[in-house]
Amino acid sequence: MRNPLPLVILIAISMTTSCKNNESGATPAAAIQQYTIEQFMDNTNVFGSSFSPDNRELLVTADPTGIRNAYTIPVAGGELHPVTSSTGSSIYATSFFPDDERMLLRMDDNGNELWHIYLRRADGQLQDLTPDSTARAVFYGWAHDEQSFFYGYNIRDRRFMDVYEMNIADFSSTLLYEIASGFDFGGISPDKQWMALVKAINTNDSDLYLYHFPDKELKKITENKASHSPADFTTDSQALYYLTNDDSEFTYLVRYDLAEGSREKIMARNWDIAYHYFSHNGKYQVTGINEDGKNVIMVSEVVSGKAVDFPKFENGDITAVNINREENLMSFYVGSSSSPGNLYIYDFKTGEHRQLTDNLSNAINPDNLVTAEVVRFKSFDDLDIPAIYYKPHQASPEQPVPALVWVHGGPGGQSRQQYHPLIQYLVNHGYAILAVNNRGSSGYGKSFFMMDNKNHGEDDLRDCIYGKKWLAEQNYISSDEIGIIGGSYGGFMVMRAMTHTPEEFTVGVNLFGVTNWLRTLKSIPPWWESFKDALYEEMGDPAVDSVRLYNISPVFHGDKVRHPVMVLQGSKDPRVLQVESDEMVDAMKAQGVPVEYVLFPDEGHGFVKKDNQIEAYSKILNFLEKYLAKETDLAG
Repeated sequence: MRNPLPLVILIAISMTTSCKNNESGATPAAAIQQYTIEQFMDNTNVFGSSFSPDNRELLVTADPTGIRNAYTIPVAGGELHPVTSSTGSSIYATSFFPDDERMLLRMDDNGNELWHIYLRRADGQLQDLTPDSTARAVFYGWAHDEQSFFYGYNIRDRRFMDVYEMNIADFSSTLLYEIASGFDFGGISPDKQWMALVKAINTNDSDLYLYHFPDKELKKITENKASHSPADFTTDSQALYYLTNDDSEFTYLVRYDLAEGSREKIMARNWDIAYHYFSHNGKYQVTGINEDGKNVIMVSEVVSGKAVDFPKFENGDITAVNINREENLMSFYVGSSSSPGNLYIYDFKTGEHRQLTDNLSNAINPDNLVTAEVVRFKSFDDLDIPAIYYKPHQASPEQPVPALVWVHGGPGGQSRQQYHPLIQYLVNHGYAILAVNNRGSSGYGKSFFMMDNKNHGEDDLRDCIYGKKWLAEQNYISSDEIGIIGGSYGGFMVMRAMTHTPEEFTVGVNLFGVTNWLRTLKSIPPWWESFKDALYEEMGDPAVDSVRLYNISPVFHGDKVRHPVMVLQGSKDPRVLQVESDEMVDAMKAQGVPVEYVLFPDEGHGFVKKDNQIEAYSKILNFLEKYLAKETDLAG
């Protein structure tokens, strides 16, 4: 659960390249150019990549018009070329067809998450391949022989994403497997003999199963209670690689022999291995590691084990890679907390790389942006709490700045070292931001992850309060001007703070946050059926734990709010219903506290349209200037 926000144009102070930092390490305010939200949102968001059959183009998703659409970009370098031109619902690129210029795309209705799979023909015409308006379809991947693709579809029963195969010769579909309660798809072997399935026990633990198509046998292959998730089948269909934290704090990689049933630990680190997969013909393997809130990606030759010698980037890390079918080219993204991800091409034969996009707005001097740092602080019980910290350049003891505690989505999410335009916008305008990875966050070991089970809004909130205390101890922070902001589960934490500890934070900014757990847990989307029991196990079952869920639900305690709150919501949100925010706003207004409510009729769980993001982000800054920051803070 997550995300963000109209129109204040602050006077930009011209940049002086000759000025030097003062003794406190801060840059004088006159040297920091402040940018409008329109300038920040002039960035182009580009993500995903699929090689064309001739390897001359990449298919990507991008938003230069303000609406996400599918585009192609030449591998040799050049401009983005629009493939679709939606002015309403976003259209997302999925893949080129293996042998021709046709494409697969996906689209829902303005964020309602009822995804459909679309065929884009060579003449540009779109065809909905999964046309039932009330059903949801999810692309799972191409068959290894490239004559079909696998997808999930809940047309039989809205609770279950059954597994289908669609033949691309005539687009006929075959039902391969009816999903039962608790199961999720985990991949099909290249020879189509085996399918991996995962069954959630709770949000911490899951079992791994193999289904053998020839004899229709389903077999559980894990024994101990731990997290297990499929990674990839080997290209010869002899083994399944999977991830587990069985008898370990962190997730490691295991190879399971399909014929013998034996297993071998392949790789372990002191961080979670997030994913592992093989290139199309098995020449390379790709491993992603979640290292202290950022991706570390390794690509190596399978036979020799030799690592690919990637280029190094001064202000950025490789965040995602895709190897073409011929295994001679690789697309990848490089980004950081202060730089949007840019798309590159790497040639395995020559070792050369080429940058294809430059997504930061030309109006923004990157020197004015802030690179996050990882910090740790002690919580109430002496537990180390990690956080991603953004300190404004202009902050100093002589010019203390206001601050915000930022709370991620979830439950079980993680704030990461990646570019976020809202964060950079607020930091650029003089707000320090501490993105707290409170207990219950992923990425720091399973013990840390489990610490908030059926304790939500309690000790995890105390972690956020101790994050506020850490901020207040910094001599360049205005200690009586600290607010809290978060989206989805983070939005719940905002409202929990404003109702349960009403004097801790000066303001709260709640983006589509859960405020009534009794309703939310009963009204989760039907296609979450496989995850429902696990979610109940962590959060509580509304039929059994109603008293606790009532007590932690902010909507029933609106009379406790003492300080200004802003609420932002999308009407199409299927996870946190609009009524949640409507009722929370009404409960607070009844107390006479300042409340601002921003509602977008064409957004879901997170705001993706640039016009809406501009409105939302600028209204957040307006709100903070009105209720959090003293006039002298931003005037320099």
